[in-house]
Amino acid sequence: MFRANTEDRFEGPHQKSKTVYAGADIKNAKGAMVMIHGRGATAESIITLADEFDTEDLHLVAPQASQFQWYPNSFLAPTERNEPGLSSGLQAIHDIVTELVEAGIPREKIILLGFSQGACLASEFVARHPAKYGGLAALSGGVIGDEVSAENYTGSLDGTPAFLGCSNIDAHIPKERVDETEEILSSLGAKVTKKIYQGMGHTVNEDEIGEVSKIIQRVIA
Repeated sequence: MFRANTEDRFEGPHQKSKTVYAGADIKNAKGAMVMIHGRGATAESIITLADEFDTEDLHLVAPQASQFQWYPNSFLAPTERNEPGLSSGLQAIHDIVTELVEAGIPREKIILLGFSQGACLASEFVARHPAKYGGLAALSGGVIGDEVSAENYTGSLDGTPAFLGCSNIDAHIPKERVDETEEILSSLGAKVTKKIYQGMGHTVNEDEIGEVSKIIQRVIA
């Protein structure tokens, strides 16, 4: 299983894409949030979601996917069918986290948030690169692959708070995969909060905003 690193960086379609920055200046920030957009969206669009939170003390970073998608097929497809985009996206997140740490923001103050395809990529990144993060917010997403098993993921999330929110009838994200994601993250030591919303569309609701806000408040406290 591929794991992004600094010594032998994966070079793929997303390494040439831009990164959007917003929020607090990194030198004064109490934490950071890496925001990962969904298929067909943009870095700028996911950044606007921050308007729903109190992010005055957060440095915001949003990478842009090449061709507006992180990988071409369903996240339920065999992982090899989503290469090189999948590994390229994981490397892009790794590089951002590394840059934040080098700038003085520790991992335990870094939140990873994603929606839809971005939530899948964020979940997979955290599962493959476990550490004590400020938090994970996977809004309508889950870990990636046709079959997933907790045995394939090793390491410790050391109490990282993780929020998983999704509809019970989401056409793109089966509830069963959200359940499997909960199992995997819990096995790695995350403190998982999972909420399945009855009849919700493929969107973000006010209750999810509240759950993410709780993670943010813990980081900047």
